[in-house]
Amino acid sequence: MAASKSEAERLLRQRAVKKDGQVVEAGQDIEALPGASFVLSVGKPGRTWDEAAVEVEFADTVRWWRDWIGQSRYRGRWREFVDRSAITLKLLTYEPTGAVVAAPTTSLPEHLGGPRNWDYRYCWLRDSAFTMFAFLRLGFRDEAFNYLNWLHERGNVDKDGAPLQVMYAVDGRSELTEVELPHLSGYRGSGPVRIGNGASTQLQLDVYGEVVDAVYLAERGGMPLSYALWVKLRTILDWLADNWDQPDEGIWEVRGGKRDFTYSRIMTWVAFDRAIRIQAKRGLPADTMKWRKARDDAYEWVMTRGWSEARQSFNQYADSDVLDASVLILPLVLMIAPSDPRMLSTLDAIRDELVSDSFVFRYDTEEAADDGLPGREGSFSLCSFWYVECLTRAGRLDEARLVFEKMLGYANHLGLYSEEIGASGDALGNFPQAFTHLGLISAAYDLDRALG
Repeated sequence: MAASKSEAERLLRQRAVKKDGQVVEAGQDIEALPGASFVLSVGKPGRTWDEAAVEVEFADTVRWWRDWIGQSRYRGRWREFVDRSAITLKLLTYEPTGAVVAAPTTSLPEHLGGPRNWDYRYCWLRDSAFTMFAFLRLGFRDEAFNYLNWLHERGNVDKDGAPLQVMYAVDGRSELTEVELPHLSGYRGSGPVRIGNGASTQLQLDVYGEVVDAVYLAERGGMPLSYALWVKLRTILDWLADNWDQPDEGIWEVRGGKRDFTYSRIMTWVAFDRAIRIQAKRGLPADTMKWRKARDDAYEWVMTRGWSEARQSFNQYADSDVLDASVLILPLVLMIAPSDPRMLSTLDAIRDELVSDSFVFRYDTEEAADDGLPGREGSFSLCSFWYVECLTRAGRLDEARLVFEKMLGYANHLGLYSEEIGASGDALGNFPQAFTHLGLISAAYDLDRALG
């Protein structure tokens, strides 16, 4: 029920709206008005709001979302969680451009009181490419097509250095300078608070695999790429063929220096494998001999330098014995069979050392490569869902279902997840997080299909 005009005027007198530059601030104890409705608008109000008008808008909003989610092709188990995750990904999409933000928040800590606090209000190529795959799986072609159009505008193939950035602003801006705000204490005293993200200038070679895979999946889904996009991709892939074996900062955006990360080499293989498939299907012009050599070299690299005999597991970086949950991607991108002995022993090693109940940690911060930051972090929810997928594809369905259904219990009352989960089940990191929700969709899809 909307507050009456006299009640609204009284509230404004009680809690005057304050404006400081671009910041507008006001406060009100809503427990005193349990039936009140509030309308927020930008600029001068274009209409008069009353109780009836608010109710009409609310009903229209509910109808719109029901119509949208009704387009989903998913009819399997856990439909409520899959639908909630799809709605969350849609809400993280910037409608004018099709860009998908990693999360709508900044500086929510990965460990309370710690410094691992980042600004996630940007479009990571990696996250949004995975999001496009989730949309395609569920049948939301418009959202996938809009992202593909946004992707078409990214990349500068004429500049020196890497042609793609790791992330962009939703409007396509590439300048995302990281700044600390020392006058803010941060969530529950977890500082520093940051705006902008310094990882935007890092070299993360895996993004090329995710981008080309997104184009390949769109092509398979009935959205053929244009000649202009192919020319851009071809130029990018030619650059990657000459640079794929450089050290980089990797998927986890370490700040302790570049290394030869195994995940980056896996996604290098994906980039060339998918590009060669597109080229063969369409007969498009490309230097495929150069691409095939890079693809095969990347594969051999992963199977030799990316393998630890001591751990009987794929490793975090070249010639190391460090475990990293990112290698769970291997069977998901079809680089290795899910029942391959190497993958099965990797699953066992991760289970024994990086899994606690249903929680999967990215890596052991005490053992892994220096990520340049002190402090701890929670378990990484995307890795938990990747773990479910790997167990599913390996035929270990009872384990997969147990881990998956335990993870469902760590959503909040609205079915939303943050980036990480603490030992006591508390949400850590930015919230809600696209990575986690797209991982849930993919795991639910595969597990439901395997269960029959």
